[in-house]
Amino acid sequence: MVQLYNLHPFGSQRVVPCKQEPAHFCCGQDVLFVASTAASCRVEVFAVREQGRCEALGSFATLGPVLRMAHSSAGDYLVTIEEKSKATFLRAYMNWRCMSSGSARVCVRMVGHKMEESYSETLKEQMSVVEMPLSDPPLCISCCPVNGDLLVGCKNKLVMFCLKYLVINQNLTVLDFERSLILHIDNLIPAEVAFCARHIAVTTELDVLILKLELVQQSADRTEQCAQGVSAPEKAEDGGSSATACEETENERRLLSLFCFFSLPHVGYLYSIGKLVELISTYQYSEKSEQAVLTPQFLHVITSQNLQCFTVRCSAAAARDEDPYIDTTVKACPPVTLDVCTLRMQLFIGPRALCHFKNHIILLTKADTEDITERRKPTRRMLSRKADSIKSRTNSESEPGWNLYIINTVSTIQLYREMVDYSRTYENVKTESCIHLLSEAHLLVRAAIMDPHFLKSNEKDDLLRAFRESCAFLGDCYSRFDTKDYHLALPYYRMSGLSMTEVLKRLVSEGDEMRTYERGFIFYLTHSLNEDSSEELSKESGNKVLQVFYFADPVQLPHILCSPCMRNVCPLTAVKYLQKVEKMMPSVILTLTKAFLALKMGDLTMYEHEMDSYKETTLACGFIGQPRLLQQRKEGIVMPTEFAVHLKEMQPGLLVAATVALHENSKIELEEADTFFKMLCSSSENTIPQLLVDFWEALLVVSSQEEIIQELLLRVTSQYVWRISKKQLPETKPLKTTEDLINSCSHFGLIFPWVTSIMSVGCSSDKDYHEDISRLQSLLCSRSINIASALPVLEPLTEADNVGLTIRVLCNTHLGKYEEAIDQLLKRCPDAAVFYAQHELKGDNQALWWNKLLPELCKRARLTGNDGPVLISSLKETLSVVAVELELRDFLSLLPEDGTAAFFLPHLLHCSQRKLLT
Repeated sequence: MVQLYNLHPFGSQRVVPCKQEPAHFCCGQDVLFVASTAASCRVEVFAVREQGRCEALGSFATLGPVLRMAHSSAGDYLVTIEEKSKATFLRAYMNWRCMSSGSARVCVRMVGHKMEESYSETLKEQMSVVEMPLSDPPLCISCCPVNGDLLVGCKNKLVMFCLKYLVINQNLTVLDFERSLILHIDNLIPAEVAFCARHIAVTTELDVLILKLELVQQSADRTEQCAQGVSAPEKAEDGGSSATACEETENERRLLSLFCFFSLPHVGYLYSIGKLVELISTYQYSEKSEQAVLTPQFLHVITSQNLQCFTVRCSAAAARDEDPYIDTTVKACPPVTLDVCTLRMQLFIGPRALCHFKNHIILLTKADTEDITERRKPTRRMLSRKADSIKSRTNSESEPGWNLYIINTVSTIQLYREMVDYSRTYENVKTESCIHLLSEAHLLVRAAIMDPHFLKSNEKDDLLRAFRESCAFLGDCYSRFDTKDYHLALPYYRMSGLSMTEVLKRLVSEGDEMRTYERGFIFYLTHSLNEDSSEELSKESGNKVLQVFYFADPVQLPHILCSPCMRNVCPLTAVKYLQKVEKMMPSVILTLTKAFLALKMGDLTMYEHEMDSYKETTLACGFIGQPRLLQQRKEGIVMPTEFAVHLKEMQPGLLVAATVALHENSKIELEEADTFFKMLCSSSENTIPQLLVDFWEALLVVSSQEEIIQELLLRVTSQYVWRISKKQLPETKPLKTTEDLINSCSHFGLIFPWVTSIMSVGCSSDKDYHEDISRLQSLLCSRSINIASALPVLEPLTEADNVGLTIRVLCNTHLGKYEEAIDQLLKRCPDAAVFYAQHELKGDNQALWWNKLLPELCKRARLTGNDGPVLISSLKETLSVVAVELELRDFLSLLPEDGTAAFFLPHLLHCSQRKLLT
């Protein structure tokens, strides 16, 4: 559907002072080329100045009448198809600008002709014509706007010439072409071709074809191109026109987006060309079209009596190709599928051809004979026209039946302002029409900003201001109107650069206490307040926000009051609103918010009343619904709130439980929790406060993620080791004892008897650090921790004391190094060796009783020393176990040959009697 608005995209117009009737014309860079009709065989060149003023630069002769012509910005050359003696020729005019300085010298050469250096020096001051012979007559041409390559359409084939820059010497570079590809297509008679960045569009009498050229690596030294058909989108009846448009960056001609447009007599189609060929827009003309030209901002169409200007969706598609954040809550852009509109239908007599150049439209009009007659007679003009009434003018002075106009399009800013003003007529009547027109204005400005010459534009600052303003207007629409796309208020306001305070002033009237607030406004406010913004609303603006949410979405009041933006809100006013909401919809989050506000007011009685309303576990879970009651982000860093500071002093267990709940519900990361507790306890970066250790221990109780568990086990282990080795006590009392942890957490195990046995021997200097020691031993007794990873952390605890010994033996046991563990115990604490063996040497390891422990005890018992009685006692215990487990012969073979018979005889008797009984 095409909407019609009566705007004014066209400004002043001037007549191009052509000496002869134009047959064809085209534009390039800052000039206009006009090829005369068959009689003169000349091309006139005009410089296009400000406001469309034309200045004749000169003219040059062609071989014959020009049938087609095109200019390439890359290389600044003009290419033509000319006819002479019923033969057609393809020619490229290089260095044509030299003729404006008065030079009449022309060099004609064949494509690929090798030039001698002495001869080529003259090329600096003369126009060079390159002739490109073809086996079949050329029918149509197109130049690639990115690299200047040339595409020629012939019957049943397409021929591509690559533009080459030949460096003759240090002071001279000339242009030439090299035929690089011939693409054969059966039954093809191209009416028009378009070429851009290895994409080819071809129209025939019935079809539109789009081809993409791909580079194919055939060998190390040879790369060839092949063509791949992308699509044949529509059937073109009665002829069609094809055009491509590309967006480029300022510093390099990099293709951003590619589009294909073709036109039938009464309808036009615009496609985007990417991985897929997709139809963007369909244009319905009011009458039969003569020609259509696509630009990044507009589609211009001429009919028998009109120049029409349509909007296009190129900038909407290109913006999405360029910016992945569009169509998110961060950025928005009117949809590619937005209905196009007609901005203007300008009456002209006999439009015949047009082209586009920067902010100018070049329009050729040629009146029929009856039109000229009617203009001279003030009588009513006949509406019917007949083809045979069109006659050639023989004297342009006496019969001015044609004109070549340069029509200036108004500046983007001027047309934008008119569109914005026009949209206000729909503001209170037609919501969708207002949004539609403002969307068109936004796309108009966006297209101007995406223009490769934008950075050099005199309107740069004005365009950027207009862009932000258009975003603000669209934000207003989606906030005020009841529309299904209400969520777009958020990204448009973000792109506008408006602060929340400024948006509130636009949408909330002073003293307006009862009104309906639309979903878009509430959506914008909710998301803005829930973000970690640095903006702080004034007391007045904060009260406005409270009023808006109380009427529109009272459930959100507790959440928005926790926003950093609402720091200046009056707490008493906020409590009054919450009390009203609580009567309708009580909740734990609402109660916690009231407690938070009570702390702000210094009302501890109210605080305690609110906190006593729920059990501690319920309160801890309540923080999941609104983490910002405890922590807020400032410049990406998690900061504790006044509420968190108070809980640290008065209810640290609740604070830890709440933080654990936040972590388990993905509301806070482990590293963020570390920072939170360090800041809360005013600890340095390298100091670990006890409250953080309490958090780690509590998290170990509930966490089910193995990666997190291992990280936590290493952290608490490191802290226990550090405090034990440095003789440091925690600055606050731990929330849980070792016994509590063993009873509640599977990662803390019962301490083995042999560990207790070792610790019972020796000095009592470690008793002050008993909690950390027992925690560490309990961790290692649980077998949850990865010992290989923990060994570097445990390194500070040497074997010199009992604590270090238990840790080393536990580590070796974890690693399966039982023999090393036995050696360590026999050397340092033989009392515990049998306790260790009874606990650890079972199953597959039972053989170590007689293979390791028994021989070691026998060997050490022979040596006299303080440990003699202990070793003898341990040996007897070991012999008792071995006697039960082994056959008499095997048991006898283990006994030392020089052993005392009286010592070993009871164990031999026990072993033999066990055999008789069995």
